[in-house]
Amino acid sequence: MGELGEWRHLCVDMQRMFAEDTPWHVPWMARVSPQIEELAGRHPSRTIFTRFLPPERADDMPGKWRDYYRKWWMMTGEHLPRGLSDLASSLAALVPPARYFDKRTYSPWIDGRLHAILQSERVDTLVVTGGETDVCVLATTLGAIDLGYRVIVLKDAVCSGADDTHDASLELLHDRFSVQLELIETEEFLRGVG
Repeated sequence: MGELGEWRHLCVDMQRMFAEDTPWHVPWMARVSPQIEELAGRHPSRTIFTRFLPPERADDMPGKWRDYYRKWWMMTGEHLPRGLSDLASSLAALVPPARYFDKRTYSPWIDGRLHAILQSERVDTLVVTGGETDVCVLATTLGAIDLGYRVIVLKDAVCSGADDTHDASLELLHDRFSVQLELIETEEFLRGVG
C-alpha cells in the first residue's frame, strides 16, 4: 500500500433507505457494514459520509432525473418516511467528529463543494467504501480519479444489489484504473494505518 499522505475515508450512501425494507434495499449492505463500522469507528475524524438525498417531488429535479423519480415516486421526499435518508444508526453515532456530505446525484463531485473541502484540508488520498459499487461508488471513484486523487477501494466494504454488476465494476476498476486506484481488503488497510 505504501505511504498514505493526507487521507479521508469517503463512505458512500450507507443510509437507512438502502439498509431497510424499501424498493432500494441493498441486502449486501449488512455484510459490509462491520468493515465500514470498524474503519469509521477507528478514524471518525477522517470519515465523510455521503448521503444521496431524493427530491421532495420528481418535478424538483432537472432533465432525465425527473423521469427517474417519476419511476421511483415512492422514494421521493413527499412519500418516503422521514428519517430513511439518514445514515444507518451504527454510523450516525460517529457524527461528529465524522461528517456528512449531502448530494442529489450519484457523484458527489458535480458542484465542486466536496473537492474544495478536501483541497482546503490538503487531502490527496481517498479510501472509498459503501454502496452501490456499480452506481454511486463507481461515480464517486471515477470522479476522484479524474480530480487526481489516489483512490483506495476497500473491496470487502463496498456492496451492490446486483452481484454481476458489482463483480464487473470491481474488475473494471482493477483492470482499467490500476495506476490510479488500489483494490484491497479492509484488514490490510487498517494494518497499514494502525
